[in-house]
Amino acid sequence: MPELPEVEVVKRSLTNKTQNLIIKAVKINDGRLRYKINRNKIKKIIGLKFKKISRRSKYLLFFFDKDIVMLVHLGMTGKFFFVNSKRRKYKTSFYYDLNEEKDKKHDRIIFDLSNDNKLIYNDIRKFGFIKFVKRVSLDQNIHLKHLGPEPLSTEFSVEYFKNFIKGRERTIKDLLMDQKFISGLGNIYVNEILFFSGVRPTKKIKKLTNSEIQKIIKFSKKIITKAIILGGSSIKDFSSGSGKKGLFQQHFSVYGKKGENCSRFKQCNGRIKKIVLANRASFFCNKCQK
Repeated sequence: MPELPEVEVVKRSLTNKTQNLIIKAVKINDGRLRYKINRNKIKKIIGLKFKKISRRSKYLLFFFDKDIVMLVHLGMTGKFFFVNSKRRKYKTSFYYDLNEEKDKKHDRIIFDLSNDNKLIYNDIRKFGFIKFVKRVSLDQNIHLKHLGPEPLSTEFSVEYFKNFIKGRERTIKDLLMDQKFISGLGNIYVNEILFFSGVRPTKKIKKLTNSEIQKIIKFSKKIITKAIILGGSSIKDFSSGSGKKGLFQQHFSVYGKKGENCSRFKQCNGRIKKIVLANRASFFCNKCQK
């Protein structure tokens, strides 16, 4: 599933290719996504201009005229790609190949744009969704209103961290995966953040020291920033709208490295272990993460 850096890259790709374009037509091949597409609402964007595209956590928000917002979550396999007038495709999303025949049968919605390009939403497993909401009601939207601060926000601070964990009994891995605590992180980046913070994923939050909390915040910001700069992580086939693959996977220190020497092996003599926490793979060094 795309995490914050990958969705940010998708947002930037989409922004570059949709700025000030108008929706000329919408074709729904299959509206049975996680939530069934509201055909009446989607028709209302025909003739409207893309004003901007933003991101909140792992959600994309397409802002149109008349205060209409298209709220999108990519789920596991949701993706957008463009087809230009020469039928050349450009990827903008996660976990997929560009294949004419394979793509077509999973093309759920096709948006015809005023520059004669097409924006296509494709979703193999149909866990993604597209909803339409009024801009004024965004703050109370069921998908957005409970989201915690993002890693790069000033709100994600030591004070916030300490206040949130008071009286709670859970592991640090579970906490960082909780979108109500911090939004946008997923399994890949949580593993990397905990490695650089020197904290084992199984550690109870009540046992965290001030120094460890500071490191977790510091490396959350540092790793997410670096991942965005590098274009995200290309696990399988993620690439941006320009066709460039993300490069952050080349900088993984623990994720997917079970049995390998720790990158700090000369200092700690450790190896990367893998365990399962809450049905998610956790990777850590058995020596330098405490």
